[in-house]
Amino acid sequence: MEEKRNTPILDAVKTNGDALQYASDRLKNDREVVLAAVKASGLALWHASDRLKNDRDVVLAAVKQDAFALYYASDRLKKDSKFMLAAVKMNGDALQYASGVLKKDSEVVLAAV
Repeated sequence: MEEKRNTPILDAVKTNGDALQYASDRLKNDREVVLAAVKASGLALWHASDRLKNDRDVVLAAVKQDAFALYYASDRLKKDSKFMLAAVKMNGDALQYASGVLKKDSEVVLAAV
């Protein structure tokens, strides 16, 4: 059975996702820590490593909490039609951060409204 980590930063970001800004770069690149942070505050994605700003599950968790978190996602994800379709289904406000091409994609636009 896998033991769960119980670190002070993990506890802190579960309570207040914005506490991620005070974490070390190593922790900002730790998927478990960042996922906990964005579930508490989607905008905590701002403080995540570039690698995790490109992680579909992490970014979708952030978008679920706050569509405006998509602002901090990687450009690659903002251009990915499958990803953006999932994001706008979760929160239609996410459409504003889609690439120009996807803003003209009828399937993505219809899913957003």
